[in-house]
Amino acid sequence: MVGRANKPTALASTPGLAPQPQVSFSDDNSRVTAVLPTGESIEVLLYGATVISWKDKDGTEKLWLSEAAKLDGTKAVRGGIPLVFPVFGTASDHAQTSKLPQHGFARTSRWEFLGKSTSESTPASSTAADLSVKLDFGLSPAALDSDTKSKWPYVFNMIYSVTLSRDSLTTSLVVNNDDDKPFECQLLLHTYLRVQDISKVEIKGLSSATYIDKVNGSSSQQTQSSALTISGETDRVYTPATPPTDPVSVVEGGKTTFTVVRDNLSDVVVWNPWTEKANGLADFAPKEGYKNMLCIEPGSVVGWQTLEPGEAFEGAQTITISN
Repeated sequence: MVGRANKPTALASTPGLAPQPQVSFSDDNSRVTAVLPTGESIEVLLYGATVISWKDKDGTEKLWLSEAAKLDGTKAVRGGIPLVFPVFGTASDHAQTSKLPQHGFARTSRWEFLGKSTSESTPASSTAADLSVKLDFGLSPAALDSDTKSKWPYVFNMIYSVTLSRDSLTTSLVVNNDDDKPFECQLLLHTYLRVQDISKVEIKGLSSATYIDKVNGSSSQQTQSSALTISGETDRVYTPATPPTDPVSVVEGGKTTFTVVRDNLSDVVVWNPWTEKANGLADFAPKEGYKNMLCIEPGSVVGWQTLEPGEAFEGAQTITISN
């Protein structure tokens, strides 16, 4: 065969098809990355199915991740979006979860990557604005160590979906009770949002909410103002009177930067450690990092969700960024 001096290069994609979202694994199979053709990206650790990065088309990071976060599976990740299940905090007076560690085991278990799906069902008619990619992860008792199983001996199945669109990120958790007896649980999407200056931030959408103030003895309070500002350690569990579809907004310097809409999650935790607490957290870095983060955490954590055998519970959040 005669060689040709100018051979055609391999095609990057099938002719006639719009560019597709790309999904790849790290060399050690510890994390999954998804990138839209327009540049937006997410990165998810299989450890905890923890979203550790969410960037817009310009490469600007939208989540806060501690510089001292452990990403090797030795400790729950400080930052990103850890998953809290089946207990929020600790519950020494709750028989089913009293022996479990802080925030349960979902955030410290290795999840299985189940696959991806995209919005590209009809490529010829789709536009860049329609693009999205969904990553699915699964967790069952088979992934738990014997110690955890002994402390929470229920048969369950969890599916966690992370969907990246051009201007939003949706995270959805479905819990199935596959046991022959009921169990009670709590769940929370422990989202660390990145902000430029916490002193210029207002949180709106909680004006009609009651809340538990965990900094002040877990006292029950009623929101008095239309916007919440952060000027010290804040750890509050809000239960808005408005529907979950009504957004909670993060406004910085007068501009809305994030809106958070919940699905079937009645509570919203607002957390910032401030100076003293940040200094006391070994994996929180830099220590001044509290100025650049704000946790807005949709969940079901006031009381318990009871799942009878065969029942399922689903909760989700959609975070939209304003450009």
